[in-house]
Amino acid sequence: MKSLSLIAASMLLGTSAHATPLPSTSTTTTYHRVTVDGVGIFYREAGPKNAPTIVLLHGFPSSSRQFDALIPLLATRFHLIAPDYPSFGQSDTPAPSAYTYTFDHLAETTNDLLEQLGVDRYTLYMHDYGGPVGFRIMLAHPQRVQALIISNANAYQEGLGKKWSVIAHYWDNPKAHPEVLDAFISFEATEKRHTLGTAHPERYNPDTWTDEYAHLSRPGQREIQGELLYDYRTNVAAYPAWQAWLRQHKPPTLVVWGKNDPSFIAAGGEAFKRDLPDAEIHLLDAGHFPWDEKNDEIAALVLDFMSRQRL
Repeated sequence: MKSLSLIAASMLLGTSAHATPLPSTSTTTTYHRVTVDGVGIFYREAGPKNAPTIVLLHGFPSSSRQFDALIPLLATRFHLIAPDYPSFGQSDTPAPSAYTYTFDHLAETTNDLLEQLGVDRYTLYMHDYGGPVGFRIMLAHPQRVQALIISNANAYQEGLGKKWSVIAHYWDNPKAHPEVLDAFISFEATEKRHTLGTAHPERYNPDTWTDEYAHLSRPGQREIQGELLYDYRTNVAAYPAWQAWLRQHKPPTLVVWGKNDPSFIAAGGEAFKRDLPDAEIHLLDAGHFPWDEKNDEIAALVLDFMSRQRL
């Protein structure tokens, strides 16, 4: 006879005392860690491995976790890889003396991860910092890129919101303007990246920004994020090269942009039409992290767009 405690536990769990673990399905997200160029890199994966691959490139100050709600909706039909960059999420945080924190290096590490995983054909889904990472990968390996999906990943001067004129002072002389970095990694800024401009604050999980701020508050993060913020000037300088690449290669492109984003404003999403006349552009009533309140709509747009590509 089963013990009363075992039976009671089974009833509380709503399952048999002899239940077996739930089997994985194609939409089950799995979590992995590999060493890339001496750095431990964490990534999420879902979907059938023989399906077309979408590489999800996250933004600041988040991680691949920002795609948690989107991944299962896309994994019914696509293979998803979502890495954390060094010093973000669950990946290693090597000291700046051991790892050069530039967007060139983040792109190199991300590309090396994809090569190590044997992923050599993919659609890039880019957000925020994922834009500079993804564009560098594209320029280095244009033959591997099948399509682009862009959410608030800027590539045009007109997409830079007002705060970037302040950040430009930091680019001129970081040591003379520590207050710019202080504001950039502050709790207030971390929260407002999600909530500023929304008409639906009840849809936003405060755990998101409290967790992000806890990560930014870890020892060494201020120096690391300062180096990346300073290096961001190289992205703005590279805009003409990225735009030329788009004009030359004309990849199928879907833009799903949170139009209320004060950092990368709506004009940055619309500007892709200039170099990609056939791009599909959707300006959504959302902020910098549009999935926070438009996840289902974005998933539907992505699935429709991808279903029409010959991948």
